[in-house]
Amino acid sequence: MAVSLLGYEVSDLCLGKPALRCLPVSATVADALAALKRSGDAYISVWSCDHTAKTTKSHVEDCRCIGKICMVDVVCFFCREDNLCSPSAALQSPVSLLLPKVLGVVRHLNPNSRFQEAIDLMLEGVQNIVIPIQSRTGPRKKLVTKPSFSWTLHNGVEFCWLTHEDVIRFLLNSIGVFSPLPSLTIESLDIIETENIPSVYYHEPASIALAAISQSLTNQISVAVLDQDNKLVGEISPFTLACHDETVAAAISTLSVGDLMAYIDCGGPPEDLIRLVKARLKERNLEAFLDLIEEELSHSSSSFSSSSSSDEEYGSGRRSGSGIYSTRMLRRSEAIVCYPWSSVVAVMIQALAHRVSYVWVIEEDWSLAGIVTFSGILKVFRQHLRTQAQD
Repeated sequence: MAVSLLGYEVSDLCLGKPALRCLPVSATVADALAALKRSGDAYISVWSCDHTAKTTKSHVEDCRCIGKICMVDVVCFFCREDNLCSPSAALQSPVSLLLPKVLGVVRHLNPNSRFQEAIDLMLEGVQNIVIPIQSRTGPRKKLVTKPSFSWTLHNGVEFCWLTHEDVIRFLLNSIGVFSPLPSLTIESLDIIETENIPSVYYHEPASIALAAISQSLTNQISVAVLDQDNKLVGEISPFTLACHDETVAAAISTLSVGDLMAYIDCGGPPEDLIRLVKARLKERNLEAFLDLIEEELSHSSSSFSSSSSSDEEYGSGRRSGSGIYSTRMLRRSEAIVCYPWSSVVAVMIQALAHRVSYVWVIEEDWSLAGIVTFSGILKVFRQHLRTQAQD
């Protein structure tokens, strides 16, 4: 029975998960940017403690993860007019300016906490659950050591975190015990969300999409791109944006939505769009950011011609063409879609296969019907577990 899953502890989901790379809240935007590029991780955790300061001693109890940041946070920060004018000053800003204003996105749990407690926290809005890594042999040794402002140890203790994806994957591995729930359609389960979906039109200036990009990052979804008939033609995905460096802020500030989609598509931006971005930056007297782009392009070219080695957990970010730094899988701007009559298990598999936490729902003519998120899926599985526990 599905109720047997309630006996699992959150530590059971942590097996093999890498230790969190951490930044102190006293770090700068430049420190965060360097840590993101060096690690190739989607997110870097931000902590209240600072183990880079030799004079500072803190107990494990004093070390709390207070948030997370990704490259899209940096990009949105650079899209502000004052930061486009003076990127060097923006880099020296405190990393706390990048932290989302939404409270409670990250929470701590003890490793022996019940699995159902993790689900309940996620249904309350928690996106990442921070858990101490239990090890009988002590902290794992780093195979690559490089000077860095980030660290993984907190007085000998390492932490990992659980995401919605981890929980959905765990449920999928035991999907048989939930029968007949997995075969039900997303429409019959009433998990198609239709309100407050971030969207923009293909021919609009991409700068208009900035607020929608920030909203989609907060909600762990993407921005739907529509044509004049309100049909879905693609998306602006934070996942795709995060594979680029901070200079993509210039593309958001100068291009149309359609051109931005082409700019961030896998393989790197086309040369004609790079020239267009440079020309429009020059027209707006944003020479300082233009210099930053030239510096990044030069760095990209030199990095592409050299080779570097990395291990699975501590891999270095790798550049491969203009403005792309991530070692993670690149994804095109095509939207991942399903239909109202798709089964919930099919949607789960689809989302996990593409490493996203949502799937767009369309009608046969490609008009947008809504979106299904991991949060909505977790809600129906939690209700199923609750019902079985009461029987």
